[in-house]
Amino acid sequence: MHFLQVNFAAVLTAAVIQWVLGWLWYGVLFKKSWLELVGQKEGGNSAGIMVLTFIANLILCFALVKIVILTGWMTFARGSLVGAVTGLGFVAPPMFAQHITEKQPFKLFGINALYWLIAMYFAGGVLAIWR
Repeated sequence: MHFLQVNFAAVLTAAVIQWVLGWLWYGVLFKKSWLELVGQKEGGNSAGIMVLTFIANLILCFALVKIVILTGWMTFARGSLVGAVTGLGFVAPPMFAQHITEKQPFKLFGINALYWLIAMYFAGGVLAIWR
């Protein structure tokens, strides 16, 4: 069970950071633009959506901590770099392909991709320093 040997408090904290950042990003900072771009009048902040989003953040942070551990980069700056690189390499390209395939506005891609890059950056830093 060596695979499961991670600091679960760090994973939980990083997931909470991503979740709160998502609430601020989509619920406050870009709420109006995002709702308009996705064709909604109101945000879907139901409890079920929030729980599922948090579970997705936990899964992502668990995978990210494993990558941070593999690099051995255990400072905030280097962990953040791992987060940014994984965001640019594993999150942004498939998201971009999905956006262009679905003919979604580029502004929507910008809002979504920038959120994930920032979320991955901070999660990577937190996961690196909290062993």
